[in-house]
Amino acid sequence: MTVIDADFSLATLKQDMSDLFFKKKLFNFGLPALLLAYLTYVFIAFDMPGLWDRANLANARTLVSDTYSYKTHVSRDNRDASVSIAIEGERKGAYPEGDSPQWVSLGEVTVIDLEEGHQVRFGPETVEYDIPGYGVVRATPTRSRGVQAELPAGEIPSWISLSKNRLAIKTEAGRLTVTRNRSEVFRYFTGWELFFFTLDSPYHGLGLGELLEKAASGEAGAILQDIWTNKMWRHQDVAWAIAETLLMAFLGTIGAGLVALPLAFLAARNFNPLGPLRFVMRRVFDFVRGVDSLIWTVVLARAFGPGPLTGALAILVTDTGTFGKIFSEALENVDEKQIEGVTATGAKPAQRYRFGVIPQITPVLLSQLLYFLESNTRSATIIGAITGGGIGLLLTQAIITQKDWEEVAYYIGLIIFMVMLMDWLSGWLRRRLIKGEAGRKSRAESKPGKAFLLP
Repeated sequence: MTVIDADFSLATLKQDMSDLFFKKKLFNFGLPALLLAYLTYVFIAFDMPGLWDRANLANARTLVSDTYSYKTHVSRDNRDASVSIAIEGERKGAYPEGDSPQWVSLGEVTVIDLEEGHQVRFGPETVEYDIPGYGVVRATPTRSRGVQAELPAGEIPSWISLSKNRLAIKTEAGRLTVTRNRSEVFRYFTGWELFFFTLDSPYHGLGLGELLEKAASGEAGAILQDIWTNKMWRHQDVAWAIAETLLMAFLGTIGAGLVALPLAFLAARNFNPLGPLRFVMRRVFDFVRGVDSLIWTVVLARAFGPGPLTGALAILVTDTGTFGKIFSEALENVDEKQIEGVTATGAKPAQRYRFGVIPQITPVLLSQLLYFLESNTRSATIIGAITGGGIGLLLTQAIITQKDWEEVAYYIGLIIFMVMLMDWLSGWLRRRLIKGEAGRKSRAESKPGKAFLLP
């Protein structure tokens, strides 16, 4: 090698090393810079500063408080001066005529004691709210002139909203709303009222000890019946809705596994020598799993009508594509020696599949089926809201109809508990069916002379 060639090779090597270090620097600094630029774009495009400005923390606090509390409505019809009292404003939670909670005194002037000095009075014509530290607010609703309000002198505080046709006062003790036709007081209490017994139940208001005494005296069936048929919390309907949700998840998942398993043999390279058929089956799997289950739900609901079976069918269609891909890949990785061993015994084709193939892929089948059963329990909640079945429908109705959020919290809590239960059940079955079989197999191999004693 000449000196010129040596210099040329050294220069080339230096240039290559320089290019390599430049690429490394470009990758190490350019990728974070690109990511930072993307995050900056997202921050501006989604108007994150404006999002915070539009946030209403007062509404958020009200929403959160509604999940663990309830409110009692005391309403006065300004047209005939009649007063009604109902929990959550529902007819199913209305107090009988002439009956009221201790903090409401019915009469010609209905006095509502909100405690800590807050007091509302429904008079024959005028509504008064005595607010400690501020004074007395008077409102006279009229048909022609709207709501005539009298407030203490000074600037109107932010917790009072006043217009020609409406007066709204919100304090820490409760809320008062006065319109032309209606005056209403809301008072909040912690807890979920009437969760077990409604107002018309003979067991409403009884303590735990009294209930146990009545149950021991032979009224246990009646007590459970009153709880089961609760008209406000609808425990019977909720239990059936949860059963529908689990049914959708189970039928959809197991049905998809039964459909996908035979189709997976057509997509596996070592079981189907026909390349075009394998290509078609794989594209079918891509298509059905490429379309989201919610889209299949909408399509199938239009085709077959709403109902839990339509939701189960949507899960089945989507998971058939996923299971088909997973099962076909598992089939392509089976050990051919086990199949050859079964074949050497003179087994027929069906027996070769049964004893040479299925035992090898059983752990994969069970693991995936149990995992998707757990996952589809959550999916069935959303699917049920579209198809008109399951706990998802009750949850959607509670949200859309703007009912108080303790009922929404109740449904969400049941959904979380249901998912946790399915997670535990799936893990237990996985340990019993997969790890348990592996443990028995290892014990049998370690003691071949006693293998026949194993169950």
